Amino acid sequence: MLFALICTDKPDSLSVRKAHRPDHLAYLDSLGDALVFAGPFTEEDGQTMNGSLIVIEAPSLQVAREIAGRDPFTHAGLFASVDIRPWLWVIDNTEEDDEEE
Repeated sequence: MLFALICTDKPDSLSVRKAHRPDHLAYLDSLGDALVFAGPFTEEDGQTMNGSLIVIEAPSLQVAREIAGRDPFTHAGLFASVDIRPWLWVIDNTEEDDEEE
């Protein structure tokens, strides 16, 4: 089952995010096939990170919560909130057209 982790940073916490980002990325990489995709939310400038969207595959909501709880960003106290919701991936437009034009 897929779960969307919708994480919102605490106000004025960009320095915390930047300090712990290498560990966070390494943790996501360690999830292997359980990680479907992930990336930061940003301010309107498209650059200033202020949260995260992480989609994982897990056998249960409890396991998804445990995965979220081990994230270095969680341990650093970055997030004001983490909403974990079951999610169905219905449309996939991520594959690029391999044909040459």
